[in-house]
Amino acid sequence: MHTSELADGNRTTDAEIIRIADRDDRTVVTKDHDFLDGHLLNDAPRRLLLVTTGNIRNDDLITLIEAVEPLLVEAFVHSALVEVSRDAVIGH
Repeated sequence: MHTSELADGNRTTDAEIIRIADRDDRTVVTKDHDFLDGHLLNDAPRRLLLVTTGNIRNDDLITLIEAVEPLLVEAFVHSALVEVSRDAVIGH
């Protein structure tokens, strides 16, 4: 689900995104380090995928995520915080 699908669309606050993700047992996928800070300090959201690719086209990001999906699934078995870059998947 993309934020554009939420009631307030892309104006949805980080707190609301976290509330919805945790309520619905979803993983927040973001490049925004504000979510990382919240996860580290407050364990919210409960699961976070941090994208650290730098500038990347949406199509290229989708291709990357699809290519490493099995690694992401495995990483989330052991970690609530997973980072994906252009060349690595790291569970923290």
